[in-house]
Amino acid sequence: MTSSIAQKSKPLPAGIYCPVLSLYKPTARQEIDYEASYKYFAYLIRGGVDGLVMAGTTAEAVLLSASERQELVRVARRAASDLGFPDFPVVAGISGQSTNESIQLAKDAHEAGGDFGLLLPPSYWVKAVSKDVIVDFYREVADNSPIPIVIYSFPAMCNGVDLNSDVMSELAQHPNIVGTKLTCGNAGKVTRLTQEYSHEQFSVYAGSSDWLLPCLIGGGSGCVTGIGNVFPKSVAKLYSLWKEGKTQEATKLQGLVAQAEKACKEGIAPTKFAAGYFAGPRAGVTDEKAFWPRKPYKPSGKEKQDWVVKVMQHLVEIEQSVPDRVGK
Repeated sequence: MTSSIAQKSKPLPAGIYCPVLSLYKPTARQEIDYEASYKYFAYLIRGGVDGLVMAGTTAEAVLLSASERQELVRVARRAASDLGFPDFPVVAGISGQSTNESIQLAKDAHEAGGDFGLLLPPSYWVKAVSKDVIVDFYREVADNSPIPIVIYSFPAMCNGVDLNSDVMSELAQHPNIVGTKLTCGNAGKVTRLTQEYSHEQFSVYAGSSDWLLPCLIGGGSGCVTGIGNVFPKSVAKLYSLWKEGKTQEATKLQGLVAQAEKACKEGIAPTKFAAGYFAGPRAGVTDEKAFWPRKPYKPSGKEKQDWVVKVMQHLVEIEQSVPDRVGK
């Protein structure tokens, strides 16, 4: 490591984070089903993931109201506490297009029990998003946020706005900016940032599990992965094998996870179908409409559903072989 900045007072713990999807009631307005969400969050925690990410892309955050975002954080915190994990990391999506909105979302998340805030760059008027705008945005939100900030790099969701490693390195100097999630898939950012910073100074996470091992080999700290909604135990096992030094077994499982995760790359609808099909019954959430996208978006058709089952089926046996995590 080459940076001499101080360690962050509250680093984001290493491991596997699941960006949880949103579950809705089978009504015309698709209100959030908080009872089903509680069951589902508890299932994911028992499945061994190291943290939950609320109101991220997989949760259809742009389709959620501020009050819904806040209540989902409360439900996640309650689910973790009830299982005996009172300190379980809960990361809240706080992405807003304005600085003011993002600061308020950070305060809402903190009030509801959130530990960290995941923040996309502004992107509404993309031609106006200069480096100075990005840096000032993150610094001002971090200055006013009661929870540490995790930079969220996802150009596909931000009109192509990309955060290069130099900008992130500059932002890493801030005492309340603790890490980044790289859904951009740029492994070069991992190695450049981890060469500069230790995990405690500024941690780096893959944005999906199909390149978890490459990220870890490059010095990264884990991943935030949508397939965690479907097979949480399989991804948690992959991370555990790596931590235990079982690289040959980890490499084999990495390939299997990557083959299954390509279904999640197809969008929210296939991911939600997969979660409903494979994980829903085990979590006690059996209404398939709970896993439909929020309107105006539509669920996957039969052909896509059949394909999703085909490319993910091979992880079922692995998932069922791993015991539940037990609380204190």
